[in-house]
Amino acid sequence: MANDTNPFGDISKVLQQFSIPGMDMAQIMQARRKDMEALVAANKATFEAMQALAHKQTQIMTESMQGIQEFAMGMASAGTGSPNAGKQADFVRNAYQKALADMIALAEMARKSQTDVMAGITARATQSVQEMKALLKPAK
Repeated sequence: MANDTNPFGDISKVLQQFSIPGMDMAQIMQARRKDMEALVAANKATFEAMQALAHKQTQIMTESMQGIQEFAMGMASAGTGSPNAGKQADFVRNAYQKALADMIALAEMARKSQTDVMAGITARATQSVQEMKALLKPAK
């Protein structure tokens, strides 16, 4: 690709060779360029959302491992031969509640990113339909 800033350069040249009465090829190319820009923006937003989810999952895992380590150290420092069942039950209950809250947070992050991406694609699709209607409208 000789021209990285305009991936449509070659296609534009080819389409300009063909003249269709009543059709403005420059407008058609501009509309398709906007379509590609919308897809690139959607892909970028999806990638950023996936990075955020991965970061959140790493954070959750780190916090969980630290919690387990602290609990184990606390139990070991208690010096009792038998583990305290009440402390264990509290730890398990708290860990379970945190896991549920974390899953809800991850699901919400994923839902929001999908909603945002789909809203952008839907808006561009609506614009594209309107542009095509305007292009195909018979001249008066």
